[in-house]
Amino acid sequence: MERLRFHTRQTTFRQLEIFREVAERLSVTEAAHALHLAQSSVSSQLGKLQQALGLSLFEQIGKRLYLTDAGREVLHSTRELFDALDRLEMRLGQLHGLTAGQLRLGVVTTAKYLVPRLLGPFCQAHPDVEVQFNVANRSEVIRRLQDNLDDLYVFSQPPEHLDIQATPLADNPLVVIAPARHPLAERRNLRWEYLADQRFISREAGSGTRRAIEEHFARCGWTLKPHMTIESNEAIKESVAAGLGIAILSRHTLVHTAPGNLVELDVEQFPIPNRWYLVRWRSKPPSPVAQAFSRFVSSGASLL
Repeated sequence: MERLRFHTRQTTFRQLEIFREVAERLSVTEAAHALHLAQSSVSSQLGKLQQALGLSLFEQIGKRLYLTDAGREVLHSTRELFDALDRLEMRLGQLHGLTAGQLRLGVVTTAKYLVPRLLGPFCQAHPDVEVQFNVANRSEVIRRLQDNLDDLYVFSQPPEHLDIQATPLADNPLVVIAPARHPLAERRNLRWEYLADQRFISREAGSGTRRAIEEHFARCGWTLKPHMTIESNEAIKESVAAGLGIAILSRHTLVHTAPGNLVELDVEQFPIPNRWYLVRWRSKPPSPVAQAFSRFVSSGASLL
């Protein structure tokens, strides 16, 4: 019996697009919301796709949805297929003298203050580019990198175990912040030891900021003992302003703080030198739009 090839089955790009959304979210409800479709339509198209392939792509255990082995294979190939179509669209746009297409960015939370300042002038120069801007903590952005979900990524601490190319993007100095009326706010050249009795609020273990702080403390021979751990820079700033303690955060976060709420303490051996990097897979050729964005931010990084 002649084997029916995949591309001759009754399978549509729309079905694959719907499948990809469900597979990446592992939720029919969330995928339907993202696609602006009814849940029944999403379920119907998934059913037709599985019927065409003759394989189950999902299994449900309790209330949770999981990919089957076949589902993981189809998801991997679907991503490759849509990546190829995106590259084709961009190349065709270039033939018309345009830099058009889609730019997908995976960005760690601390860089959410930086990237919009880069995207603004870039999008003005390239109005036909559609941008997907995904902000998450470091572990989630690493997962997105491993799953090849974006074109480019912004890290302050790029993962060292992956075969990536990391290009310096901008300085990201880490400073000690305190409430504006803190008793030590007017002091100069404070030693960190003077702050030992202060309650210290920190980002979670594994975050880029926390890793940079731990490395700096190890070099200085200091001990890091957070009294409170919070996964959000905004929540840390609010906690510091409320008098719950001091913290070490990117100096850039203070730009987006109401005047008079927080101050940067003048502490010896601070700020901690740190930097953001633009990251991509070394083995993955960048799309024309990703190349254009990389060139754009490299030429303007010194202005930040």
